[in-house]
Amino acid sequence: MQGKLSSATHSQTVSYLKPLLSKLKKKAAPPDIRVALTEIVSFMIHRDYIKAHEAYLRMAIGNAPWPLGVTMVGIHARTGREKIFAQNVAHVMNDEVQRKYIQGLKRLMTVCQRHFPTDLTKCVDFNV
Repeated sequence: MQGKLSSATHSQTVSYLKPLLSKLKKKAAPPDIRVALTEIVSFMIHRDYIKAHEAYLRMAIGNAPWPLGVTMVGIHARTGREKIFAQNVAHVMNDEVQRKYIQGLKRLMTVCQRHFPTDLTKCVDFNV
């Protein structure tokens, strides 16, 4: 049963990542996604999985206090409203295709950590 589940997850991940790979090949990926991917891959190469996970979270949910893209919560304009820009807005909520390839990327990160372990100070706990 575990083999069938792993095979299905692998197939699903491949299909989730196809749109991202085609965008990267065509050089049509959004600039903030490209920057985040570069940062994540760099950390993964150096096996610093905690920093890669942090970069993934910044890309996936952003670092805004309202990660869903809410900019006006009251009737008065806020002084910090202009600080909300692309890197603070969640990409997961943009569309279904982006949500899927971000999820596929996370699965790849988890597999990399399992297959290429490092010292525990640089690992995210996934029962390594």
